[in-house]
Amino acid sequence: MSAYKQFNAQDLIVSPFEVNKGFYFVGGSVLVEPNVGINRFIGLNGNYLQSGSILTGTNLPVEEQLSSVLVYDSIKQLYYTNYLSGSAGFTSNAITSSIFLGANEAGNTVIGNVQQTNFYNYEQTTLWPNKTLPTASLGVLSIPSKLFGDYVQPNSFYIEHPKSGSIKDDGEGRLLWKGVSSPTYEYINGNIIYPHGIVILSDDTVSSFASTDVYGNNFDYGTSKYGGTIVLSFERFIDAFITSNEVTMSFSSSYKIFETQYQCTINENEFNYTLNPSAITGSQIPTKFSGSVINWENTASIGKPFDFVTGSYFEPYITTVGLYNGDFELLAIGKLAQPLQSSPTTDTTILVNIDR
Repeated sequence: MSAYKQFNAQDLIVSPFEVNKGFYFVGGSVLVEPNVGINRFIGLNGNYLQSGSILTGTNLPVEEQLSSVLVYDSIKQLYYTNYLSGSAGFTSNAITSSIFLGANEAGNTVIGNVQQTNFYNYEQTTLWPNKTLPTASLGVLSIPSKLFGDYVQPNSFYIEHPKSGSIKDDGEGRLLWKGVSSPTYEYINGNIIYPHGIVILSDDTVSSFASTDVYGNNFDYGTSKYGGTIVLSFERFIDAFITSNEVTMSFSSSYKIFETQYQCTINENEFNYTLNPSAITGSQIPTKFSGSVINWENTASIGKPFDFVTGSYFEPYITTVGLYNGDFELLAIGKLAQPLQSSPTTDTTILVNIDR
């Protein structure tokens, strides 16, 4: 049994609600598993007609790998077009034309091209963007949207290699690097595009990287020095995080959902009578004799309320709220944590929240 009451427009409130979920992966082979799908690429600067057949894609089958040149060109076009001729990671200055004045306005001549930095490069900060595109190659980590949702949560990205240190974002789309033996993080030339799940590693060298490797221990001749230091070349620095399986990676996703709140208001003069059939007399099925025929009849529907129900002091308890559509079809049902006694003197509001 149930009682119905129509909602008004003011009884419904729709509010956005942001949820986050953290991910943690150990090992490069885990990144390409079907339920993960985090791909890593190396982009090479070059002519596609000459070197377009060079494919990239760590731990990916050949049919899923991409052209290294196209990876580089795509990153360049999407995120760095306004910074190609700039310096220190800032946008380049606009090139404007000049006017050579003639004898009259019709004789004025425009000299030079009008060139503006009008590309949209998905800026992640209004501060120093630190965007410097390398001229040789770059590393790209691509996180699928099924993991990061609407965007990667700022200050949540982290990747670590046991020999090359760790990289994290600073919350403004810039990357910080810390060596294995270094106590602090420092800025490197790299960026993260939060709404795209794209991480770009573009440092050409990392100097003064301390090494404790013994000469000849799992290293080629000339790669490391006993008790000295090594300088990671661009390719080796990228390889440590892009092609190596000895990586640990973590980040948090951000996804916006909408919460609909239904305000079920019970006025003081409403729902003050119980709907429980046990409050009606004759709730059992008695035997009724009609001549020589025995008939079974449910007399609950024609019974009378018990005396305690009809008293003025009686106040029923509310245990369940159901939401129905216009055709009285039950769409959602909610159970209260504990029975709520209806009040004959004040209005009562029950809030029902549904996330979608």
